[in-house]
Amino acid sequence: MKLRNFAFLSLVVCLVMVVSALAQDAVSGTWSGDWGPSPGDRNNITLDLKWDGKALTGNITGGQNVSGTIPLQKTTYDAKTGTIHMEAGANSSGRSVHYVVDGKVDKNTMTGTWNHDNRKGDFKLTKK
Repeated sequence: MKLRNFAFLSLVVCLVMVVSALAQDAVSGTWSGDWGPSPGDRNNITLDLKWDGKALTGNITGGQNVSGTIPLQKTTYDAKTGTIHMEAGANSSGRSVHYVVDGKVDKNTMTGTWNHDNRKGDFKLTKK
């Protein structure tokens, strides 16, 4: 009887660890969608993210007048609340642009604010 209880408890612990690991990595992957200051002014973007349980890294591709891939710089992700913060710098049309992105991950959707310079807007991305 003790062996059966131990086996059951071990199985439960393993399942909890697997589910916890999957939940914490809900942000890793490729996200696509758009951001913009209004429904009529949107910019298509792709966001590639990797969460190792402690650090969030990634790149942004796309956006207005931006070519190439933009590496993320200051990033945070709270797996418990789903909140995410990202900053990135790029050159756009010969000038330096600093992006600040704050959002929330909810299953396969990420939404929030996407700002640079004096442009403020919202974003919605879907995980591929």
